[in-house]
Amino acid sequence: MKNIKDTELMEIFEKASRTFLKEEKELILSGVNERCWYHPFADYLKEEMAYRNIDEYYVDTEYNRNNGKLKTMFDAEQQIKVIKITCDVIVHSRGKNKEQDNLICIEMKKSTADENKKEADKRRMQILTKDSFDDIWSYDGKTLPEHVCRYKLGVYYEINLKAQMVYVEYYKKGSKMLKYEVEF
Repeated sequence: MKNIKDTELMEIFEKASRTFLKEEKELILSGVNERCWYHPFADYLKEEMAYRNIDEYYVDTEYNRNNGKLKTMFDAEQQIKVIKITCDVIVHSRGKNKEQDNLICIEMKKSTADENKKEADKRRMQILTKDSFDDIWSYDGKTLPEHVCRYKLGVYYEINLKAQMVYVEYYKKGSKMLKYEVEF
């Protein structure tokens, strides 16, 4: 499988975001539930990946399986044991690439959403982009970790309908690495 650099993943996301905001502006501003955004955004991600000949990864919305079991994450810092998860949009190999299964995880929110839910989504991006769920990574080339981790890029994507602005945070290796706003 092709080794995909973090910068390329960011470029893929940025292109998909620009296309989504341009092509789906009417849908976004109509006030529909944010879940209605996931599939169109996933389509633009998939198109950009195909353009770059990245065909060994899938773009899924609300995907919740890991080797047939429910996907879970482990938050040791919050003294929370196991949490079932479903990200809004993900790019992954569906377990086929044991070395780098997970590429991009995205959480989308309206700016009017509850602050606790926004913070929970941001925390999810930190956890899912860590190199391991317990700070120990044992890679044998045959098995995936028990809990989901090692996404190369996490994105928190918040849309302000009234201001027609998008607030974006990028996460890598468990930390926020970049944030910005863009008009649409």
